[in-house]
Amino acid sequence: MLGPESPLMPREFPRGFRRGAALTLVFAGVLVTASATGLLPRSPAEPDPVPAARAAAVPMADRAEVARAAAEAMADGKSAAEAAEEVVSRSGDRWGAVYDKGEYEEFAQALDGAYTGVGLWARRGSDGRVEVVRVQRGGPAERAGIRTGDQVRSVDGVSIDGRPVSEVVALLRGDGKGAEAGSAVALGLQRGERAWTRTLRRARLATEAVTVRTLDDNAVMIRVAAFTKGSGERVREAVRNAPADAGVLLDLRGNGGGLVSEAVTAASAFLDGGLVATYDVHGEQKALYARSGGDTDRPVVVLVDGGTMSAAELVAGALQDRGRAVTVGSRSFGKGSVQMPEELPGGSVAELTVGHYRTPAGREVEGKGITPDLVADTEAQERARTVLSGLGTGS
Repeated sequence: MLGPESPLMPREFPRGFRRGAALTLVFAGVLVTASATGLLPRSPAEPDPVPAARAAAVPMADRAEVARAAAEAMADGKSAAEAAEEVVSRSGDRWGAVYDKGEYEEFAQALDGAYTGVGLWARRGSDGRVEVVRVQRGGPAERAGIRTGDQVRSVDGVSIDGRPVSEVVALLRGDGKGAEAGSAVALGLQRGERAWTRTLRRARLATEAVTVRTLDDNAVMIRVAAFTKGSGERVREAVRNAPADAGVLLDLRGNGGGLVSEAVTAASAFLDGGLVATYDVHGEQKALYARSGGDTDRPVVVLVDGGTMSAAELVAGALQDRGRAVTVGSRSFGKGSVQMPEELPGGSVAELTVGHYRTPAGREVEGKGITPDLVADTEAQERARTVLSGLGTGS
């Protein structure tokens, strides 16, 4: 689930894959909420989508049963959240999860583009150790002199060699310990032969969800790490500001999803209206449409991998189906289900699956993912640049 680079922000929590994945900036209830509140208005010029056949049944938890279990647990003086979580687990709802009040607030803040941490991006190196691949400007890590290429060997005295990056993320953030901005975390670091320990203070940081750089062949690479608040407009701005003759590499590798409204805005950067995706809520068919006025001439290549999930798959699938981009990389994760939040007794929140989405051509994503036009497990970026150069230039 984690891509080659993983920002140290809410992605995967140590309480289990299903629960952690739901915190990975996934659909949440935003898709349905945004549509219902007019944030994603339907273009009157667009026809109704042709209803697709329902996909194979996806297990869903019964909302009434979950709420009843929470209420009964509270009446008995037990944990409402734990009781609700047990019902969700029995249901087989792979993406359903229950969060206590604090966890859900953290989730919402992450979608707003903020997180508590030390400002590091890391990956698992070929030697099995955790290597720093990027340091956030102005963050605690940069102020402590940590550089790209440094290795993180321990956190608070605990060796992390061989541990999943997701666990390292949880340790750095202090998940499960109620760690807040200002709390201390000791990092054991190594740079070449030098080894040292440095204590950092966690801080509230803004995520760098979208980064843009111009490559030496006049292509512009737009990397979207997550679809947090404002990221869609940043993609549109990057496309508008790109040189007229430059193609775009849209890098969605390791993007765990996020706000669907932002994903639709990002797709709109390359489309002039039209369908982005269809989805259903308890069987009722709905649709998402791009804004008008996007750049429809500039060549585009989209990079995907097994860490491309949810709203990121929506963007890749839309641009692929609409003939607007060539996709390169490896098959995406296959998270195409829709969750809606519901507050439970005691203040916890249940995120339960209510449906799933499809690409404009009616392809199901859940469990299948997006298969790239050009499969490239290694050297995907180089292959993508070759493809982009063969597509010509923008007008």
